Amino acid sequence: MPQSTSKKQQITIDSSYGHLQPQALDIERVLLGALMIDSDAFSMISEIIRPESFYEPRHQKIYRAIQTLNMEEKPVDIMTVAEQLKRDGTIEDVGGVAYIVELSSHVASSAHIEYHAHILAQKFLARQLISFASVIETKAFDETVDVDELMQEAEGSLFEISQKNMKQDYTQIDPVIEKAVEILQKASANTDGLTGIPTGYTKLDDYTSGWQPSDLVIIAGRPAMGKTSFALSLAKNIAVDYRQPIAFFSLEMNNVQLVQRLISNTCEIPGTKILNGQLTDDEWERFDKRLRNLQGAPIYIDDTPGLSIFELRTKARRLVREKGVKVIMIDYLQLMNANGMRFGNRQEEVSTISRSLKGLAKELDIPILALSQLSRNVENREGIEGKRPQLSDLRESGAIEQDADMVLFVHRPEYYRIFKDEKGNDLHGKAQIIIAKHRKGATGDVLLTFRGEFTRFQNPEDGDTADTNEGEIIGSRINNDEDPFGPPIGEPADI
Repeated sequence: MPQSTSKKQQITIDSSYGHLQPQALDIERVLLGALMIDSDAFSMISEIIRPESFYEPRHQKIYRAIQTLNMEEKPVDIMTVAEQLKRDGTIEDVGGVAYIVELSSHVASSAHIEYHAHILAQKFLARQLISFASVIETKAFDETVDVDELMQEAEGSLFEISQKNMKQDYTQIDPVIEKAVEILQKASANTDGLTGIPTGYTKLDDYTSGWQPSDLVIIAGRPAMGKTSFALSLAKNIAVDYRQPIAFFSLEMNNVQLVQRLISNTCEIPGTKILNGQLTDDEWERFDKRLRNLQGAPIYIDDTPGLSIFELRTKARRLVREKGVKVIMIDYLQLMNANGMRFGNRQEEVSTISRSLKGLAKELDIPILALSQLSRNVENREGIEGKRPQLSDLRESGAIEQDADMVLFVHRPEYYRIFKDEKGNDLHGKAQIIIAKHRKGATGDVLLTFRGEFTRFQNPEDGDTADTNEGEIIGSRINNDEDPFGPPIGEPADI
């Protein structure tokens, strides 16, 4: 019988793959001993180390007892720690009083306690990353798991780990003073008084001095008030008039719909005609001439639906790095999500999103403008003051108000058939930009002209730059109630 040519394959086992979890038990013992012989030691490492930072479960319980004593402002030594462990019911779990005595007997001082604490923090972070990678790897092999959802979960878990382990050290005041003086000197060289990105609206710039770096600006309003039109007008002013790169994240409309509105805004051609193409000869001429201003403008549009805060962070960093983006706009905040993280309710999720947006603005050192919905409380109130939005009307989370450096409301009284303000000023075709919160300056109202058929806000003194009477807006239905590009998208239910 001929010998078979097939041979049984030899399986080589790589024994080097069996790693121990990152740990430093000797340092854990030294650190705990130091905490029991130096009353000031805990304050030096309390922001670096948490109970779970210790690998050995016994050490976690001992550190938790030391933590409790410090929080209660009680002395920390061998006897008090042992008594606290007895109260916690864990003295036998840690090896009794004998082990507590042993920990402190081998330590002479707490001289290097901060250095030791940083080592333990790094070991703990490494263990967290290993656990994170292991879970993701296991789920990636499971064919029943949706890969896109797994990506969101991975981003969320990694973001959660980074947030929990992010430490910001203190800074001595001198370098901060130098930076503040430098900003002041640059501002003094500007005759217009602007220190940030110009908004294009004279009175608004008077209040804000332009959009400021690291600021989170919330632009809020009820449906049909023109939030998106205002945001697009700002985007056009910043990118077309001042040539400052801007990123626009549109969660509500796709990029073509957004650009159609920009074309209507820039060319001052009614939105209905942009949709049906029935332009007059004059409008075609104006279209050809003004479209050139929009072409090549540093506007970067992302229309990813259901964008997560983690996707936004990744894309924003790349846009700032590669395209030099100076302003980020988001339409709108309530359509974002924080996939991959667990929340008890929607308010907690919105709070995380707003806090993350503020953190991103600080990290990138650029202003972030986020649109936000208002609750229906406005509709239930009567009178000219009743219809005026309030900070308490911000939808779903008080954290939005807390995190924001500035809150603006877009308010058009004529929508509610209010045609005069308390001073008797005519409000036909006007919009109030209400600065309800301003962390760095004054609050107040800015009156702008709203050109509804062009989805355009402009300075009242600018007049009709289109040289046409076709867009007469005063008292028109299209200005008051309707969006020329279609009805407003239904808003989510109030929470």
